[in-house]
Amino acid sequence: MSPLTITALDASTGPVLEITGDLDYATAPQLRQAVGHLTLVGGQLLVLDLGGLEFCDSSGITALLASRNLAIEQRVDIALAAVPANTARILAVVGLDRVFTIHPDTATATAPRSESL
Repeated sequence: MSPLTITALDASTGPVLEITGDLDYATAPQLRQAVGHLTLVGGQLLVLDLGGLEFCDSSGITALLASRNLAIEQRVDIALAAVPANTARILAVVGLDRVFTIHPDTATATAPRSESL
């Protein structure tokens, strides 16, 4: 069992939370608390970087959804980055790969978007 570590970073698009370790029943409240303590401004993008995630159970998935709900309440977009294969599979099986925007890495998630004319 790996302890959960959440590191908050700033990107030009908004906050990035790097999540490492196990996101499970015992640690899911830490993610909810971390997102709840962020200062979110409408129009920003909240990125949850899951590249260091080693394990995620149903409580972890629920915490990701709670993070999404908080972001929506604050009029902030949310994206997942560097989702490990086992977690990506779970998200796909339950249809959450259509709910979350998923990027291969944080750099892609936070890259400036070009405006179409």
